[in-house]
Amino acid sequence: MNNYFVLLSTPAATMAKWMTDTSEDDRKKQMDQMMTDWKSWAAKLGSAIVDQGKPLGKTKRVTKAGVTDEKNDLNYYLILQAESHDAAAKMMSDCPHFMIPDSYAEVMEISHMGM
Repeated sequence: MNNYFVLLSTPAATMAKWMTDTSEDDRKKQMDQMMTDWKSWAAKLGSAIVDQGKPLGKTKRVTKAGVTDEKNDLNYYLILQAESHDAAAKMMSDCPHFMIPDSYAEVMEISHMGM
């Protein structure tokens, strides 16, 4: 079994449009529904979820030139355990995150690096 880092993303423009085009009440309803669906989905995956992850917040980009505030498409991370990269990706196929238009997940194997 290997571990896989899953990065959930939604284009920043999609999120901005949702914030301006959707009423606060409707946004709350949609978020509540997504949380309910997320809990059911996570329960179905059970112990395959090694780390439930967390939402990702504001971004600071650090380079040799300094630190800047940035916007990106990154929303959430979690870590799965699976028999293969394909199996980990398949686990994500019905993730409630995809209720958000244009959303996607990137599934990356976490290398052992000789350890």
